[in-house]
Amino acid sequence: MGRGRQKAKHTKVARELKYSVHETNYSELERELSGSRQPNDDELSKWSEYYDDADAQGDDVEGDFQQRRA
Repeated sequence: MGRGRQKAKHTKVARELKYSVHETNYSELERELSGSRQPNDDELSKWSEYYDDADAQGDDVEGDFQQRRA
């Protein structure tokens, strides 16, 4: 596709986005901006294999890292 056609396509998309009417979910926006969203169990479970109780206690991070590497 040539540059002229590509630019025209982008202009068309930009115009549609600018002038279209979207419903705004203000409660979801407020929750996102406030940072009060709590991760659910599914999101946490996929990372559980990397989590260790010793990590949460703030033990010797350098020594723990060396043990895992060995």
